[in-house]
Amino acid sequence: QVQLMESGGGLVQPGGSLRLSCVASGSIFRISGMGWYRQASGKERELVASVVSGGITNYADSVKGRFTISRDNAKNTVYLEMNSLKPEDTAVYYCNVVSIIKTTAKFSSDSSWGQGIQVTVSS
Repeated sequence: QVQLMESGGGLVQPGGSLRLSCVASGSIFRISGMGWYRQASGKERELVASVVSGGITNYADSVKGRFTISRDNAKNTVYLEMNSLKPEDTAVYYCNVVSIIKTTAKFSSDSSWGQGIQVTVSS
């Protein structure tokens, strides 16, 4: 019902920057929350940052002061600006969108995940 398209990952040197984008499309009536998670090799998926309606943001302690999440409601897009990247930021990053979707007969809640995008921080 909801499709997510992630972009912006890649290889960057320590101290560098990347900007991730995630565009949501489909039968979306209203988006209530958007976020980024990551999963490093051999570790569990963890929340990196999230933003809910009203613009309230939440960050993992490990990225506070370095990462900034933002959303463009008109474009159903969430961004993650990542600065001062460290090797420990290396992971697959996943976009998550929580929304109300509208089908022909009803409204229902939905939580969708992107396919993931690799971010590698290495010299």
